[in-house]
Amino acid sequence: MARRFLIIASISGFLLVILGAFGAHALERSIPPTHMEWWQKAVHYQGLHTLALFGAGLLAMQHAGRSLNIAGWLFVAGMLLFSGSLYLMALTDLRGLALLTPIGGSAFIAGWLALVLAAWRLPR
Repeated sequence: MARRFLIIASISGFLLVILGAFGAHALERSIPPTHMEWWQKAVHYQGLHTLALFGAGLLAMQHAGRSLNIAGWLFVAGMLLFSGSLYLMALTDLRGLALLTPIGGSAFIAGWLALVLAAWRLPR
């Protein structure tokens, strides 16, 4: 699982730079300020959780475990649902996608709790 998390985190980091640059250079003048805020929040949370996923992947290389796998997949789900819904709302103004955002946020929270459990179980 460690390899998968590292690959997904690397792809997410790659996309993060592209999406951040696209927002700053192409979207800023073409979408309303509220939509730009959504875009920036999506980039911010994707960036934080890309690093968290990368860390989970590195930790899984030495200490594989169920809690760590759950944490990693919850971070992935959170990025897709939270950041993904905000990106799409910023581009399309489909406000119904806002229903996915808190589900993604809950996945982030649960991922951090699973990471706490994984860390708790590490050898002293």
